[in-house]
Amino acid sequence: MAKSINISDAEWEVMRVLWAAPAAQTANQIVDALAGKRSWNPRTVKTLLNRLTKKGALAFEAKGKTYWYRPRVTQDECVKVESRSFLARVFGGDEGAMLVHFVKNTQLSPQELAELRRILNGKEKRP
Repeated sequence: MAKSINISDAEWEVMRVLWAAPAAQTANQIVDALAGKRSWNPRTVKTLLNRLTKKGALAFEAKGKTYWYRPRVTQDECVKVESRSFLARVFGGDEGAMLVHFVKNTQLSPQELAELRRILNGKEKRP
């Protein structure tokens, strides 16, 4: 991603619909997908689509009077940006403190604990 794109909570919901879709979606399809989760007016969704397009998070193609939207950024790219912002705001950029906090305060399954041990063991072996 060329520049950091900050996405609001509401915009994340719209982006999740598009990331999950197998192809470009119309505004009406996005409104329908959000209908069970949010009671947003279709104009609200169209406003969010417009904001995301201006931010560079979405691209669109006009086919007649219908606009088809698709993501220009991946979910992983947006998660990285949001994670860095969260880390800076909440933990002052201290990655170790954040990891310790989450490990102490998260219920982990035996599989997750095994994966965490594997990752940590791999970190110890690196110079």
